[in-house]
Amino acid sequence: MGVWRIDADVLAGSRFVVSPMVETIGCLAALNGLHRVSASQREWLAEYGPQFRARWAADPFALPFLRDAIRPGWLADFLVKPPHGGTPRFAAELERVAATTDEQARRDILETMDRPLAPVLHEDGLVARAVELLDWVWRHAVRPGWPRRRRVFEADIVARTERLGSGGWAAVLDGMRPGMRWLGDGRLQINAYDYPPRDLTGTRLLFAPTTSQRGWVSWEEGVDLHAIIYPCAGWLAQDPDVVPPGALARLIGPARARILMLLAAPKSTTQLVALTGQTLGSAGGHLRVLRDAGLADRRRAGRSVLYYRTGLGDALCRDQAPG
Repeated sequence: MGVWRIDADVLAGSRFVVSPMVETIGCLAALNGLHRVSASQREWLAEYGPQFRARWAADPFALPFLRDAIRPGWLADFLVKPPHGGTPRFAAELERVAATTDEQARRDILETMDRPLAPVLHEDGLVARAVELLDWVWRHAVRPGWPRRRRVFEADIVARTERLGSGGWAAVLDGMRPGMRWLGDGRLQINAYDYPPRDLTGTRLLFAPTTSQRGWVSWEEGVDLHAIIYPCAGWLAQDPDVVPPGALARLIGPARARILMLLAAPKSTTQLVALTGQTLGSAGGHLRVLRDAGLADRRRAGRSVLYYRTGLGDALCRDQAPG
């Protein structure tokens, strides 16, 4: 199994980030059709899959590249460089991919591959054409919904950092992605593959959420940077742009109605802030009103306080829903 050795200093310096390139790669893998698709990607695929095929199905480079560079259980390293910064810009991340030489890209693609490289991938301009493909997926299929995705990712990060406070790193790392668990004694199993142990002492470790079903791991030797890309928690990956019924919004106000709709699953104040974009004070004020009206209540979970709809709140949302 693949094991990373992680000391206390690495964990202390680790951080969560939101990366548009990470999400673009996850979406490209889904469009490729050779990776398992998560529930949160299916509706997106129904909308953007036909557009992708209309643009790229006849392209002599795209499909051979996807077949070789994004195989089941494998992503070419030059595509999955660990993100830099807190919330990096897509253009900056794309520049880092573009800086790869064609020869390095070919070596990355051929790693673990048991067949010859597609002939078109031996031609000059491999990386430039891959960059064109990534840029199209970002601009046409990911960027239109990026604000919503970013809010869901930020809310997921809030939930995991709250879990860190109540249960420690073992609680956060166990099950973060399929096959991953904390083994104790500074050892993190990252997958079930038979790779030599990897010592992360003196490096930086990042965690980035994605809508991809499995996620992946990556590293960049020259800058001593490692990343774990993990699936955004399914229970939180609901639509944060949910529009409350008009009558409910008129009754209690649109901002308050939206919070009540989001409380179908328990959430903390900070999660609601991430999902709605409201300030902490505004979200807290709306929650107080909802509690005073008997529409919401709260309970403690470890060190977190979670808010949820009461039976009356459920009935109000249900009765006001269309149909």
